[in-house]
Amino acid sequence: MPVTLEDKLVVAISSRALFNLEEENRIFEAGDNEGYMKLQLDRIDVPAAPGIAYSLIRKLLRFNDDGVQRVEVVILSRNDPVSGMRIFRSSAAADIKLQRGVFTQGRPPFGYLRPLRAHLFLSVNAQDVREALNAGFPAARVLVESVKASDAWPNEVRIAFDGDAVLFSDEAERVFQAEGLDAFQAHELSKADLPLPEGPFKPLLTALHRLQMAGNAQMRIRTALVTARSAPAHERAIRTLMKWNIRVDEAMFLGGLPKGEFLREFEPDFFFDDQTGHVDAAARHVPAGHVSSGISNER
Repeated sequence: MPVTLEDKLVVAISSRALFNLEEENRIFEAGDNEGYMKLQLDRIDVPAAPGIAYSLIRKLLRFNDDGVQRVEVVILSRNDPVSGMRIFRSSAAADIKLQRGVFTQGRPPFGYLRPLRAHLFLSVNAQDVREALNAGFPAARVLVESVKASDAWPNEVRIAFDGDAVLFSDEAERVFQAEGLDAFQAHELSKADLPLPEGPFKPLLTALHRLQMAGNAQMRIRTALVTARSAPAHERAIRTLMKWNIRVDEAMFLGGLPKGEFLREFEPDFFFDDQTGHVDAAARHVPAGHVSSGISNER
């Protein structure tokens, strides 16, 4: 039978999102491509340190530990093929079982998300993330300055999502920004029974739900909706998830309170938000990624 990724959760990730390559990247950003490749080759047997998405990837791959391949992680990187050898060796040293990688030597790699049928793309490159989102793939720019994930939950993949412009469309956010909070609350109350349109990360939430249902006795997924919404606008969000037949384990309707301390208590392996202020604040507590979608990212 032909090889296929159709029945798997597919995560595409850049080298710098998975490993800490900031020292090497400074040479690359300075325009010294040859020096960068030489350094990577010199360090080929030196495992790279964990990056911000390291915990998320390790835990997701543990869903394969019983011998059933449910998750596929693919390196999708602007690195050159020589540097790619170090990435595979670093993965092997960390017991992260990677089989596939695409290395484009400086060219945008996001086009390969389509043949991979990726459910998520994590990269440090903002332009690659924007292009991936425009092409219809859940994608986030990993903040390399984020705090790394807690090791308190070794048998749970814990992921937190913002609502509007992430799980849901930015329809309601546009009302809020144009007309203010009272108009937003009235709009959402009047449409409480009408599901919100899908946002860019709905396909990932669906894939995570399928993975949870497929199951692995040793691993589970715990999700949280962490939103600035408050009552009465909470109801439309909950009813939308019910309409999708997807449950989140926790929902936090914070009414504008800072999200960071709540996220610190939830201890996610990753948090996704569309607003740079929320993401920057969250990164002081948890691994965080910016989803450059919706009206907040049009300016």
